[in-house]
Amino acid sequence: MTPTQNPGRVVVVAGATGPAGRAVAHRLAASGTRVIAAARNPGDWDDELITPAAVDLLDAGATRAFADATAAAHGRVDGLIHLVGGWRGGKTFAATDLADWAVLHDLLIRTVQHTTLAFHAHLRAAPAGRFAIVSQLAAQHPTQGVAAYATAKAASEAWTLALADSYTGSDAAAAILVVRALLTDAMRRERPDAPFAGLTHVDDLAATIAGLWDRPAAELNGTRLDLSAP
Repeated sequence: MTPTQNPGRVVVVAGATGPAGRAVAHRLAASGTRVIAAARNPGDWDDELITPAAVDLLDAGATRAFADATAAAHGRVDGLIHLVGGWRGGKTFAATDLADWAVLHDLLIRTVQHTTLAFHAHLRAAPAGRFAIVSQLAAQHPTQGVAAYATAKAASEAWTLALADSYTGSDAAAAILVVRALLTDAMRRERPDAPFAGLTHVDDLAATIAGLWDRPAAELNGTRLDLSAP
C-alpha cells in the first residue's frame, strides 16, 4: 500500500535513532509528513522534513512539555509511533535477573505511559490521530528465558489497548504491531547465508506504519497486526 501524500501531517517517532526508527522516519518523510524524531540524543538527519528533538521520555514532565511544545509549534500532532526498544533475557526461568526487569520496565512500559499520557489529547484532537507500538510474539506466548521481557511487552500491549478504548467513537486509533524480531540490511550483510525466517524487515515495518492513516479509525483501533511471517 502506498501511503497517502499528506504534507500537513505531523508525526512524532519516539526512539527514532535505532534502525527501525530511522526507517520509519524516512518512510513518513517520503510521504510529505513532518517527522519529529525524538530521543535523548536524536543526532543529525539529512532530511529537511525530519526535525530532531532531544527529550528524556523517562521524565514525565519533560515529555508532557515536549508534547505541548510540538503541538504549539506545528498546530497539530497526527501520530505518535513508539519505537523505544530494549531486550534482556536468559535461558531459564530460575536464572531470571530482576535487574533486567527494572531496565525493561523503564524502556518498554514507562516510556509508553509517559508519551501516551502526554500526547493523548493532541492525538484525539487531530483529524486522524494514530498511535502504534511494536510488540513481540513473546507477549502472548512467553517462554521461560524471557519472562521479564515478555511481561514488559504484555504490559505495554495492555496499556495500548486501554488507550484504544479511550479513543472509541473518535477519529483516533491505537494499534499494536507484532513481530517475531526485526531485520535490517546490516544483519543480512553480516550473515548473508542466514534465512532470517519469520523476521520483519524494518522497511516493511515502516511501510505498515505509513499506511496506518489509510485505514479507518474504527477498523484499526484496538487491533493487533501480526507482521511476523509464517
